[in-house]
Amino acid sequence: MTNNDILRRIRYIFDLNDSKMIELFSLADYEVTREQISDWLKKEEDPASKKLNDIKLAIFLNGLIVDKRGKKEGLTSKPEKRLSNNIIFRKFRIALNMKDEDMLAILTLAGLTMSKSELSAFFRKPDHKNYRECKDQVLRNFLTGLQLKYRPKSVSTTGFKWR
Repeated sequence: MTNNDILRRIRYIFDLNDSKMIELFSLADYEVTREQISDWLKKEEDPASKKLNDIKLAIFLNGLIVDKRGKKEGLTSKPEKRLSNNIIFRKFRIALNMKDEDMLAILTLAGLTMSKSELSAFFRKPDHKNYRECKDQVLRNFLTGLQLKYRPKSVSTTGFKWR
């Protein structure tokens, strides 16, 4: 999955308008313009489309965490320079204050069954012997499950559907 695709899906799942997206970036101490947001949301085939890099997606996800959970006292989170699906998955877990059972229920909504130990492997450190890389299919199913939970009337039987 591309960062732009993830951003588009988050926008749709949580029904975020441009102003709210700008606010989420600002909650992570980063200023963006409406034009930048618009360019990131365009389909890749569009010549005006701009690639969203890992740092900016990390900033946006950090802003989502602040929005959903509140600002932590002390140091602000530094955005990761390199994002993996595991990190993105963890940021969703934090933002939505989810326990293992909640995440498994979301995945089940999307038709993906997984054990608790399989799920916990995604949240381990990469050098841990039980670490497992989160593939695009798992993240895609998780986002589809979130959409089924937050916007149930918008999903067709074939999966993700745009407005």
